[in-house]
Formats: sequence, C-alpha cells, structure tokens
Amino acid sequence: MKKKIGILFILIIAVGCKSTSIINTKLDNKTEQMLKGNFTISSVSFPGSDYLKVTSFNLGDSKCFIGSDWSFISNNNKGEMKINTLNTTCKEYSSPITWYINKDKNFVFKFINNYKAKEVNNGFVLSLKNLTETSFDLVDKISVAGQSKNITYSFQRK
Repeated sequence: MKKKIGILFILIIAVGCKSTSIINTKLDNKTEQMLKGNFTISSVSFPGSDYLKVTSFNLGDSKCFIGSDWSFISNNNKGEMKINTLNTTCKEYSSPITWYINKDKNFVFKFINNYKAKEVNNGFVLSLKNLTETSFDLVDKISVAGQSKNITYSFQRK
C-alpha cells in the first residue's frame, strides 16, 4: 500500500512540477545576496485572476499567498515560508525552504518541512524579474484553457 501511495505521489509531482533536469545549477551569488532578508508577497496576478482559482506550489489557492512571509538567507541558501490566515478559506502553513538563483535568473526552491533537503525530490522553478533593493517578482507558467500564461508573485521587503 505504501509503495502504491509513493508511486502515486511521484506521478502527481511529476505532472505538477517543472523538470529540474535542464536547470542551470551555476549560482548567481550577487543576485542571491540582494534577496537576503525578509519579504512579504504583496500581490499575486495572472490573466483571469478575478474569475479563476489557481493552486500555487501544490499547497492552496494562489490568493492565500498574499501576505505570506518569506525569509531568505543567502550564505547557506536556506529560509522559511509562512502563509498567514488573512482569509478564512486559507490554511496556515509554514515550512523551511532551500533555494538558489542560477545564472539564468531562475529562482529554484523546495519546501523541506521536517526532511533534509537532499531527501526532497520535488521543487519549483520560477523566473526572477524586476529585482530592486526593496522588491522583486517571481514568475511561473500556468496553463489556462490550454494556453500558457504567467502568474506573478510580487515580493516587498519587510
């Protein structure tokens, strides 16, 4: 039974996550240092966001991430993410993360919960855009009615 659940979990992850097999792993340390600190997601936007519900990071409604707190430690590529329950339909969630930014300006991260990072095989790859000292955007690709669209998570320094 555990084996069947494990295989099902792997299949769900394979469909829901982008492949990291072609992701550049050369780090952009200068950009990583700019992200050092604490941030809040100030908005989540995508075409049709007033009408459509999108599940973000296999956790919940993308709107639940508005107001979430993210901390990034650049010297060891660790951090934490916490969803605050500003909306009663959202569940609280908190997890340590590992992350890095590669030379292609991709933000690569995974939730590690109570595991070691090497034990977690699934993660997320988003494009880093509009980086300043106080803000940045992470852009992911989603499928809406069979078309690829961008979903943008806008971060503000706390």
